[in-house]
This record gives sequence, C-alpha cells and structure tokens, in this order.
Amino acid sequence: MPSFALNHMTVAGASYQTLLDYASELGCAGVEVRNDLSGALFDGLTPPQAGKAAMERGLSLLAVAEVCEFDKFSQSKLQEASALIEIAVAAGCEAISLIPGNDGIGTAEQERLSNLRASLVALKPMLEAHSLVGLIEPLGFETATLRFKREVVAAIDELNALHCFKLVHDTFHHHLAGDSTLYAQHTGMVHISGVTDKSLELAQLRDEHRILVNEHDVLGSVAQLRMLTKAGYKGPISFEVFAPEVHAFTDPVKHLSGSINFIASDLAAFAA
Repeated sequence: MPSFALNHMTVAGASYQTLLDYASELGCAGVEVRNDLSGALFDGLTPPQAGKAAMERGLSLLAVAEVCEFDKFSQSKLQEASALIEIAVAAGCEAISLIPGNDGIGTAEQERLSNLRASLVALKPMLEAHSLVGLIEPLGFETATLRFKREVVAAIDELNALHCFKLVHDTFHHHLAGDSTLYAQHTGMVHISGVTDKSLELAQLRDEHRILVNEHDVLGSVAQLRMLTKAGYKGPISFEVFAPEVHAFTDPVKHLSGSINFIASDLAAFAA
C-alpha cells in the first residue's frame, strides 16, 4: 500500500484541525499546509501547537507551503524563506515548498537558470542549518520560469545539495510540460490530481480543472506513479486538487477514499 498524504488545497475550506481529522480518517501519513489559503496558517495555532496536534493524530507535517517565485532571487525572497523555515522548524515540519515564477517574466534560459542557481546557493545553508528540505516544484505552464525537472536536477547535483533540495513530481504539471524525464531518487514528494474534460486542449488546462483521480483521467497520473515506483520512489503521494467542485464536497473523505482505493488497486495490480 503506498503512502498517501493530503494537501490542504484539496479541502481548502476546511480548518486545520479538520484537515488533520480527514487525513487521520483516511489513514494518511501526513499533511501539507499552505499559507495561500484564506485565514491564518494553522488557523491561529502557534507552530508548536500545530505540530503537536498533528503528532497526536499520528500524522507528519510533511511540508509547509510556500515561498512563491523563490527563483526570482532577491533579499526579500530570502527573508520570506527564512520566515517560513522558522515556522517549519517550530512546527516540526519536514520541508518547505519552493514554487517558481509563473508570470511569463524572466523566462529566458540564461536568466532563469542563473537565478535558480543563485537562489539554491543562498538557500542551501539556511536549510542545512535546520536539517530541512526545500521541495522544488516545476510548473508545466508555458509562463513558468521552471518547467523541466532536468534543469532543477542539474542545479542540485552541481551544488551537491540533494540532502536539502528535492523535486515535487506533480502529475498535472508533468503532463502539461510534456516532460518525459523521471528522477525518482531526486523526488521527495508526489502531487496527484486528475483531469477528465477531454474537450480541453493542453494549453487550456488550468488548476481549476484538477479533480480527484479516477478511471477517466487524461493525465496518465496513475501511469506516472507506476513508473516512479518502479524507478524506486517510496515517498508520499499527496492529493493536491484545485477544482471548485471538489472543494464543495460535503463528504470529502468518501470521495478521497474512493480515489485512494482506485490508485492503490492499480499500483498493486501493476506490482503483482
């Protein structure tokens, strides 16, 4: 049975305590929390209180998101990262999420790769000092500064920094980017979601089209998981779903349980 996790975006209207309750009921290994939802992070609990609440339910705080546009290197971005690291450490969190730019600015290859390297060089000692991991998530959108995992892997390897930087393999963004490369040993987190609307062209896909994975998924999300697990990935599979209709579920545990069973059954059959 693979290890599942719940990103707060999937149940965006739920309180932090309810997020933990859902994850516990689903048998998840942990949760990812976010600072881009309405309301205060942890709903006003202090980070130590939030960490204790997760621990009491047998859950890990897998990541706290996010430093947005982390690769647009500046002192203000480093201060933002430092503040998030402080929160993560106080809550007993394992990682922080690092999200690239997505406004179409600074996408020229030399500029963006230079900015990526500068950001990693600056962030590396900050993460090392607290034994934290920076989870870097390439985005498939054409406006993103980081689309392809190979570029991130090259920078991580150049800096000998795999102990403090790992990839997020997002099944939506992997499909959107047309990325054929998998780096199981560099991957610290998988984000999974599905798209079932076959009328949409690739360039039309947006976050709001991302639903729970089922047999009608056009992203090949489960096939991606098969390849990753075959290549040695053993980490969590975290549901990150943005569709308003999913956020409106009155019984999200029921729907999430169905998706978990679908994914787990497929992976079990593949492994047999």
